[in-house]
Amino acid sequence: MSAPQTAETVGDWIAAARPLAPVRLADRLAEQLGAGRARSAADTPEACVDAAVSLLDELLARESAGRESALDLLTVDALVTYAFEAASADVDGLRQRALDAMSRLATTAATST
Repeated sequence: MSAPQTAETVGDWIAAARPLAPVRLADRLAEQLGAGRARSAADTPEACVDAAVSLLDELLARESAGRESALDLLTVDALVTYAFEAASADVDGLRQRALDAMSRLATTAATST
């Protein structure tokens, strides 16, 4: 899904995404994106990856990640999914964006162990 015509901000793009996320997940996405929600809709891929990496770093720093971490794990997954849905608008840049995102996520995981 590319950025909808009416989406001016990352928050607008997320709100227009279909299917809609369940309320608890949508609230956690908004919380994790924070000020990134006000960035231009064109920045949706970067804003979502930034938020996913940040939350993944928090998750990996926890002493244990049991069932209480399920919502955060789903949030990381949703952020990465949204990043690539938005990035699909630029097919030519998609490969490089995927490599960059994988590198950031892998580096986060590697530095936490």
